Amino acid sequence: MFRQYIWQRQTYSDLAGKYRRSWKWVQRKLDKNRVSPVVKINQREIVIVADTTFFSHSSALVAFREPNAKKNIWWKETSGEKTEYYRLGKEYLERNGFVIRAVVLDGRTGVREVFKSIPAQMCHFHQKKIVNKYLTTRPKLPAGQELRMIAKNIPHSNEEALNKELNNWFLKWREFLKQKTTDPQTGKWFYTHKRIRSAYRSLITNLPYLYTFQKYPELNMPNTTNSLDGFFNRLKSLLNVHHGLNPKRRYRIIVKIMTGRT
Repeated sequence: MFRQYIWQRQTYSDLAGKYRRSWKWVQRKLDKNRVSPVVKINQREIVIVADTTFFSHSSALVAFREPNAKKNIWWKETSGEKTEYYRLGKEYLERNGFVIRAVVLDGRTGVREVFKSIPAQMCHFHQKKIVNKYLTTRPKLPAGQELRMIAKNIPHSNEEALNKELNNWFLKWREFLKQKTTDPQTGKWFYTHKRIRSAYRSLITNLPYLYTFQKYPELNMPNTTNSLDGFFNRLKSLLNVHHGLNPKRRYRIIVKIMTGRT
């Protein structure tokens, strides 16, 4: 019944009709199903993809996934994406005998600090998303258009080549980036093209972490958090069928989905 409830997206009403019982009876039966958040994984040395997904403004799930084993190995319900939760996950894995060989992240500086002694890969998708946030997908100014094209080519480049492209771009547009605008009311100035400056700064700051996967080919490290992002999408799709559940019942479903158990 629990298998049908989760994986076949059957609601209380669907199951009540199928078993010719009340939805309360179905609910009681499902509540008796045991859940265990323990995930069995044979390997001790692991690569992890770490990220957070939000269900609402104040409800989120932080999770670590081993992309090569295709298993979620740690997660925690939270109220937001805070550095302390990533530290809790890292410490939990280390206490239980795991050695984290590398980590793939979305680029938040604070989170990267948690794993500062471990090779860290910045997700290419998130980096391009950051650039698009500042430049939009259709920048009007030539400097923005050129910078966005450089960012789009990140997955097909390497650290040396990208560094050269960014340096050449900066030399070409250096005077343009220095342009200032003065607020007529306050008399204070600001950089005219601050969004382009921010996009460039993001690329320069994250450059040392964009090609970690190339430096450690033996780890078979992905260059994106897609393994976990895709799982988050499936998790939300399955949860949305059962909206309105109390936190305890919703967590039971999360555990079942995260562990892949029926």
